[in-house]
Amino acid sequence: MTMSTTSILLIILVSVVCLAGGIFIGRFWKKADDKAQRQSSKLKKQMTSNIAHELRTPVTSIRGYLETIIACPDMAPEKKQTFLEKAYNQTLRLTELITDMALITKMEERSEKLHKEEIDLYDIAEEVFDEFAERIAEKHNVVENLLSPGTVLIANKTLVYTIIRNLVENTLKYAGDGVTMHLECYSSIEKFCYLTYYDTGAGVPNEHISRIFERFYRIDEGRARDVGGSGLGLSIVRNAVVFHGGSINAINRQWGGLQFFFSLRRNAD
Repeated sequence: MTMSTTSILLIILVSVVCLAGGIFIGRFWKKADDKAQRQSSKLKKQMTSNIAHELRTPVTSIRGYLETIIACPDMAPEKKQTFLEKAYNQTLRLTELITDMALITKMEERSEKLHKEEIDLYDIAEEVFDEFAERIAEKHNVVENLLSPGTVLIANKTLVYTIIRNLVENTLKYAGDGVTMHLECYSSIEKFCYLTYYDTGAGVPNEHISRIFERFYRIDEGRARDVGGSGLGLSIVRNAVVFHGGSINAINRQWGGLQFFFSLRRNAD
């Protein structure tokens, strides 16, 4: 059977992504070895097992779709296109996972190379909400950006953008429709800016809330896989906050929804 150009390109893309994934698994192993005096062998094995599992799942899906196409040369074009689109979506998931793994590795292993500059939190938040404007509108959500223009920090722009982006994306994935998304700086002193972000959605079961910043932790495995994502979003948020000298915690709001409180150092010291 002669494979289509699209199928061949997908296979090449999967191969490249899987190779990159193997490289990052190696990096995570090295990181675990470097911290051997502070981390147990059980934790290292669990982390590597999680990474391997997260990479293997979409690869298995892609292989299944492509094998079906190869085995059925007379498949209807519409059905073949559906399988190709599903395979492509899984490659996007793989790419997101590897990108997130790379970001965590960079924060932990090469943090001194992350550039800091003067940034305006209000402008960054507006960029994030603009990025998600279509999805926010589709869900009939309301945005409340109560940051004041001129809320300036000396920080890494990419990481601060990622903090706000991942919090907003978490709402869009899990909070439901018709919710309010609220961001503000409720206190600012000489050294720190104290912020809160919340939505008015479904919230998180109390027994899970203490673990939501763990790598690959999912409250509902089936639902999480349906909406996509790497399982690293909130872990990256925590690492990025700590990189900027701050801390973060989450609570369920009394009136419904999930609320985050976090701090960011205002200067580069």
